[in-house]
Amino acid sequence: MSYVAIIGNGPQELMPDLSGYEAIIDVWIGADRGSLTLVENNITLDYAVGDFDSMRATEKNIVQSQADVFEQHPSEKNQTDLEIALEKAYALNPEKIYLFGVTGGRLDHSLINIQLLYSIMGRGIQGFIVDGQNQLTLSEPGRHKICHDKNYSHISFIPYTRYVTGLTLEGFYYPLAEETISWGSTRCISNKLISDFGTFSYKEGILLVIKSRDV
Repeated sequence: MSYVAIIGNGPQELMPDLSGYEAIIDVWIGADRGSLTLVENNITLDYAVGDFDSMRATEKNIVQSQADVFEQHPSEKNQTDLEIALEKAYALNPEKIYLFGVTGGRLDHSLINIQLLYSIMGRGIQGFIVDGQNQLTLSEPGRHKICHDKNYSHISFIPYTRYVTGLTLEGFYYPLAEETISWGSTRCISNKLISDFGTFSYKEGILLVIKSRDV
């Protein structure tokens, strides 16, 4: 199994066009109300998991009838619906996991969901958070190629660890050579590629790489 997508309960106005990902996603998992989002977008609902306490009985019945696998969990539990969906995704041994509908609304939810990228990376899987305006992923030390995306043309590099050392940016409007950036630094915010692709490399730390666009 290669690519798995999980849809959360985030605001619908922040949801990207999911149809653009159908060609690359092998398995779609709906977390709670995210299951209904998949049904409403006419996308195959492979798994529906969660407590479904955000849905009316009629909506839950629709999801249950459309899902290949439907798993309802108690409302009082130690995991969020998104974490339950992630455990389901891990069992599929994917190469990449895409998280949709996990930003917007309450800031505490958005922040912990971004931190889930670290848990995904710890499993040897590349994780992405995507909404209508942003695409986020974590990277580890080394040399990485990054391609131009017309939908998310701005690129920012934010230190996830306290320090990121030896950061070099090539093929960017604002190049960088062997710099150290730390928490609170705005040095690498809102850059752009000058061609179809560029590279970034560094020696130590973890970077949060954000592609974004203006509203």
